[in-house]
Amino acid sequence: MTGPVLQTERLTLRPTAIEDFPRWAEMMADAEASRFIGGPQSPETAWRGFMTMAGAWSLTGVAMFSLIERSSGLWQGRIGPWRPLGWPGTEVGWGLHPDAQGRGYGVEAATAAIDHAFDALDWKEVIHCIDPDNLPSARLAERLGSSNLGPTRLPPPFETAPVDRWGQSRDQWRARRGR
Repeated sequence: MTGPVLQTERLTLRPTAIEDFPRWAEMMADAEASRFIGGPQSPETAWRGFMTMAGAWSLTGVAMFSLIERSSGLWQGRIGPWRPLGWPGTEVGWGLHPDAQGRGYGVEAATAAIDHAFDALDWKEVIHCIDPDNLPSARLAERLGSSNLGPTRLPPPFETAPVDRWGQSRDQWRARRGR
């Protein structure tokens, strides 16, 4: 496992590790949890996405963090910097296991990930690609201080998916955080 490890009050954010896969597969099999991140997947299909994230860490040093609940050691989701080839910007994206939803983990982890993107990766802006029907993600983006910047397009195979580009600049983030 290579890459940074971040700590928040309740979470450890670290690169993907093999022991994360069972709960990753649970999240991706859940119809509601996976609805806007590829839809329900078999373990075999989820494995390929899981390995893509691990490979991104290995090859680029940038990928979504695994969220580990400090009190239980359980994998709670993935949040972090993400920039696939052809992506419309430097994204901090997220996906939470059903057990983790509604507990404030999204804001807590995304805040740490955005700080990391601006401070360690020297990104100038952060975006979030959100389906217009994904109201929980839109609310999370708003809580983070991001604004809906309008429709955007994702690269294949997602080019027909409706997606809004939410985001903010590093200066906006820092001003909001008093930094």
